[in-house]
Amino acid sequence: MMIRVRSRDGLERVTVDNSHITVSGFKTLIENQLRVPVPNQTLSTNQNLLLAKTLDDRNRFTDMSNPQSPISSIGISHGSIIYLAYEGERSVAGPAIHQAGSFGKKMTMDDLIAKQMRITRQENPHCDSVSFDRDAANAFQHYVNETLAFAVKRGGFMYGSVLDDGKVEVNFIYEPPQQGTEEHLILLRDPDEENLVEAIALGLGMRRVGFIFTQTIGQNKKDYTMSNSEILQAAELHGQSGLKEWVTAVVKLEVNEDGGADVHFEAFQMSDMCVRLFKEGWFETDCGEGFDPKLSRMKKDVMVGVKDTKEVDNDFFLVVVKIMDHQVPFLSIKICSFTFCIYLPTRALSSILCIVVIFCTATGYNRM
Repeated sequence: MMIRVRSRDGLERVTVDNSHITVSGFKTLIENQLRVPVPNQTLSTNQNLLLAKTLDDRNRFTDMSNPQSPISSIGISHGSIIYLAYEGERSVAGPAIHQAGSFGKKMTMDDLIAKQMRITRQENPHCDSVSFDRDAANAFQHYVNETLAFAVKRGGFMYGSVLDDGKVEVNFIYEPPQQGTEEHLILLRDPDEENLVEAIALGLGMRRVGFIFTQTIGQNKKDYTMSNSEILQAAELHGQSGLKEWVTAVVKLEVNEDGGADVHFEAFQMSDMCVRLFKEGWFETDCGEGFDPKLSRMKKDVMVGVKDTKEVDNDFFLVVVKIMDHQVPFLSIKICSFTFCIYLPTRALSSILCIVVIFCTATGYNRM
């Protein structure tokens, strides 16, 4: 008979000659046919086994823990599905492909399922923490709070440095030309303008390290950390950066214990899987009216846990980054051609003045 075994690698088959085989004997067949060592195996008829994250979690599934029990006594017969969790890694053979005459090649449905993209949470970010210059962060949120009243979205690129220990420091924020609504943020990017900003940053020993945007008051009434459109935008910018420590920051208003509103910063990295899915074109970019914004829609089925679906909770794509702050003596400069503020240590004065002179010459700007 044939028993189907679903693991984190997909659905596979184990051939069983004796229907009265014990759990121990079945584990030996799994070792021989699927190359998973017996000591590493945990078996269950309960699909929730695949959601267990630790050994203690897996040990709670005891329906197949007695090695001498015949599998038939557990209700396992030809075609049954058994769930397998295991420690370690293995190389999984690709699906068998058979010739099908002039119509090409075919695979079974089980083979197709085994080839699906698996969505899992990424536990650890590549960026250990992100530290915001207090005045730079305050300048960004103050404009959104006092002028825009968090009624429309606003965004900007964060500039700073990546330290040797993987920590990111943000020292200034550049806000490109943009158009914001309650739900969407459109960046009207100007390559010439961005090249000038890059030149200023380079002269100060800094680089672009992330993207920051605000969520509106209307969005706060909805049950999500980031919407599907925000996930798409963040994944695109992260992928374009080529920086594994790239940070995405969210600024929002939250109600405090006294009934007032506090400005709240959150920082994330888009998971490696999220960036990969975006680059490979798995995301539906237009989900249409009425689609739940806390979900992202895929063009093809993916596997989330033990479920095959086209809809993925956005939180699966977010990796939380710890937020810190820092402050140094400042020189505040506002270049009104594209309006952004740079707060810099006074020791950078000579460098910034040289760069600003070059900027003014290039743009014809003569007043600061």
